[in-house]
Amino acid sequence: MVATDDERIVAALRQFETTCVMTSLTHPSGTDRIAEVARGLGDDVDIVVNVQGDEPEIEPETIDALVHRLETSKDDMATAATRFRDDADVTNPNLVKVVFGPDGRAVYFSRSPIPFRREATFEGNAAYYLHLGIYAYRKDFLLRYAAWPPTPLELTEKLEQLRALEHGCSMYVHVVDRATHGVDTKEQYDEFVKRFKESRR
Repeated sequence: MVATDDERIVAALRQFETTCVMTSLTHPSGTDRIAEVARGLGDDVDIVVNVQGDEPEIEPETIDALVHRLETSKDDMATAATRFRDDADVTNPNLVKVVFGPDGRAVYFSRSPIPFRREATFEGNAAYYLHLGIYAYRKDFLLRYAAWPPTPLELTEKLEQLRALEHGCSMYVHVVDRATHGVDTKEQYDEFVKRFKESRR
């Protein structure tokens, strides 16, 4: 289903008979919006997956992997990332970076390049990882998250996942081999339309 506060999105999806849920206009983040919808889901729903609207090319295998992780672990959340390509601009604030520990759990997300490479030519520098706009949550955790007010780091970076980390949640980062193309700018949208049209030929 699609959760939105914009009637134009509902109208655009009507021809596809997509289930749409209109939500409040006041949510500070997409996760809060998803939580509003999750409250109305039955007790048989244990896991909720949020595929963000700016990630139209997320692969089904990634969704399945995040669900499987929550089914087989005690993590509160799971998300995805991929290694930055060598030609990618890690300084672009629209490309969110993530660092995670040896156990795969997120340490921090930032719009700035992390980790900072103090010695740029050091061969042992850690890789940069690009965060992908998808989350899987345990429903009970999602509802707890939505009850917390936005946190200082979340408000500073404008990254909703930092609220979860600031409250000590366990968030697993599933690494995929290649990046999907997020659509955050007009230029990225134009590139997406071009790829989509080429794929339909």
